[in-house]
Amino acid sequence: MKILMIMTSHGQLGNTGKKTGFWLEEFAAPYYQFIDAGVEVVLASPAGGQPPVDPKSVSEDLQTDATRRFEKDIDARTMLSNTRKLSLIVPDAFDAVFFPGGHGPLWDLADNPETARLIEYFYQQKKPIGVVCHAAAVLCQAMDGDHPLVSGKRLTGFSNSEEAAVDLTSVVPFSIEDRLIELGASYFKADDWTPYVEVAAGIISGQNPASSDVTASVLMDAVRGEVV
Repeated sequence: MKILMIMTSHGQLGNTGKKTGFWLEEFAAPYYQFIDAGVEVVLASPAGGQPPVDPKSVSEDLQTDATRRFEKDIDARTMLSNTRKLSLIVPDAFDAVFFPGGHGPLWDLADNPETARLIEYFYQQKKPIGVVCHAAAVLCQAMDGDHPLVSGKRLTGFSNSEEAAVDLTSVVPFSIEDRLIELGASYFKADDWTPYVEVAAGIISGQNPASSDVTASVLMDAVRGEVV
């Protein structure tokens, strides 16, 4: 079994002068779900090489067992520093694709033809697609024939109230909750920071960082054919 994880290469938080990137927990928890299940993991990003990590996600009060394990894992850190270029990825070698969140994907994965190409391929081949938190934005550009891929599907992603809670509503290029609804998705959410996952036609979406572990677990079930 082989899973592709696609990371952001974008490290600037809009025009704030602050840094962003991927959220460490949203990478580490799924990564170890996959690795511990004996899955081969391949990491890719638009620019290749080391993707930027959101500095807030490495603060001590936000660490989990998975992030602490990652900090001590030389092999994982080496792999992360050498992600493959997204444009060179041949998708037919993979059983599923997973997108960790963080604010970075809003800028370089949400409107990226390579991302759209891969999502549409996995969807058409009925191979599971996992997204967590802000990574739900990558679904918004994909098409299913002549209509948006997300149209008519139950999905979740970082909510407006969670965005407001981190004081970034006016910084992000768009609201994930609003964009999904505009494109015809049925958007659902739980209370802020509560683990929550939706499954629809092979797309597994998690609401927030707390959802990363369960999103990856459901993706694994989908690869095994245990969920739709």
